[in-house]
Amino acid sequence: MPGVPLDATAMTRRATQELFPGAVVALGMGLPCHIPSEVPAAGVWFIADSGLLGNDGINANADTLDAGGNPVATGFGGSFTGVVDVAGILRGGHTDIAVLQPSQVASNGDFVHWTTEETPGLLATGSAVDMAYGASKVVALMPNRHSVGRSNIVKECNLPVDGVGKVNLIITTEAVIKVNRDGLELMETAPGWTADEVVGITDAPLSISPDLKEMTFQVPKLAAPNKVFPDAMEALKDVPEGATVNVDGFAGPGGMAHYLMTGLRNLGVKGLHLISNTAGVARVSAFGTPNIIDHSILVENNQVAKATASYPVSPSASRPSAFEDAFNRGEAELEVVPQGTLAERLRSGGAGVAAFYTPTGAGTLLADGKETRNIGGREYILEMGMRADFCIIRGYKADTLGNVVYKGTSRNFNPVMATTARTTVVEVDEIVEPGQLGPEEIVTPGLFIDRIVLRPRDFSAYL
Repeated sequence: MPGVPLDATAMTRRATQELFPGAVVALGMGLPCHIPSEVPAAGVWFIADSGLLGNDGINANADTLDAGGNPVATGFGGSFTGVVDVAGILRGGHTDIAVLQPSQVASNGDFVHWTTEETPGLLATGSAVDMAYGASKVVALMPNRHSVGRSNIVKECNLPVDGVGKVNLIITTEAVIKVNRDGLELMETAPGWTADEVVGITDAPLSISPDLKEMTFQVPKLAAPNKVFPDAMEALKDVPEGATVNVDGFAGPGGMAHYLMTGLRNLGVKGLHLISNTAGVARVSAFGTPNIIDHSILVENNQVAKATASYPVSPSASRPSAFEDAFNRGEAELEVVPQGTLAERLRSGGAGVAAFYTPTGAGTLLADGKETRNIGGREYILEMGMRADFCIIRGYKADTLGNVVYKGTSRNFNPVMATTARTTVVEVDEIVEPGQLGPEEIVTPGLFIDRIVLRPRDFSAYL
């Protein structure tokens, strides 16, 4: 006789074994909502499409809701955001794992979210599609059998699919099944179940792994990774030659990561492509003084090959910036982008939007060589989203998980730039422990921050 199907607790505990320290994990409705109750949130970022970043498990006394509408506690270092930002996190490739409860999964990894044969004309995609298309790995946590006895794991989906080839692993009430290019492979069986019994209740063909084993339910201990680096040069030592680097700054010194910029200068990395609102005009504008640290220190050190900026020139023709001089000598390239378009290209890149249409610049030199389209009687330009290899930003405070708050208008481009880079490094005046920043005051969630550097108290922003 086959064994007893696993209960929800056993299934979610097995699912925790797919997590790792610092993982960003998107949780769909149903069984996935129970995972945070098994794992302390300090070591993992649990994302709910309700806007909660840092879920510490179901708690009847809490007034915060998860994706399934369950009351949940906010973990230390947790924060809140809106649905637009959550969608950007999910779609933009910032999640390591998405755990969903589909109603059907096919041999090739196609899945149907919550549409059923009883309601074939009613699609229920929710945020599951965003999760599946943005995550590096998708885990289906689901019963093998439907309540009427048929299998939920099929050769081909017979309902409209919500994701094509997206599921990588299936954890069921009887087994763990891996989705390979050539079909499904039985990796683990629940206690009391044999491979033949699992094959017998599954409609899709299953191959048997030569390493087949019995499922275990040990919950891993997941400590948060250490993001604090001793100094700027250590945090930036792996910036490669030719890297694209986001560098904040709003003409003047506010919001500039002067210490990190100095570290990048001292490393001497060449061929950089800087993405910034300006290309270093603080020294030659009314905002700064001739010896303030800005992008110019990188230009003067012959490290900048290209700049993408909205305001690359000095407000005074008699006081050209270092970048202007380099450009006029033919030593650096320039792409000029309107400020709002620059912000939206960064936001789009970080949110997984490849391109967008904007009316800004239509009919001007800024539209040369770009696709245009008439929409509703108005001309629009197609602009591309932007991503970077590294990003150096300036915050006021950060906790050790990487959550950042800013001071005043120094926020400007910093938050959006943080979302677009493979590696984001923040320079702050103070580092605190998780829980010392209020969830509502956090602007940049720690899931976007890879490295934290404390700005030395004796460091001067002036040369």
